[in-house]
Amino acid sequence: MKKLPQISEAEYEVMKVIWEAAPVSTNEVTDKLVQSTDWSPKTIQTLLKRLVQKGAVSYRKESRVFVYTPLVKQTEYLEHENSHFLQRFYNGNFASMLTSYLDNDSFTEKELDELRELLKQREGGSR
Repeated sequence: MKKLPQISEAEYEVMKVIWEAAPVSTNEVTDKLVQSTDWSPKTIQTLLKRLVQKGAVSYRKESRVFVYTPLVKQTEYLEHENSHFLQRFYNGNFASMLTSYLDNDSFTEKELDELRELLKQREGGSR
């Protein structure tokens, strides 16, 4: 697996917009994030520049607008982050993580039903 860039929480919020709408202009990213955060347009532009420097996104200039495209797939990034989280906090032991969540009542009954259904599907060999 290729080495993925480290992305901060704020940069991740920008990445979510890019993953959802790519290719996406600076203005579109800014409009979306100004609605959901208290960030200024300048802050958002700085985060976009950081993501370019880290190799997480590329851009092209169209007329007077920059258009961004992700270089990292969302699924790939999330798999990496989940694996890192599991290793860091639970020594790679998924059962320990799940037990911790269950012990702290972190799941709703609906989520438990969904988890049961996923486990049934895995047992049956379907994915």
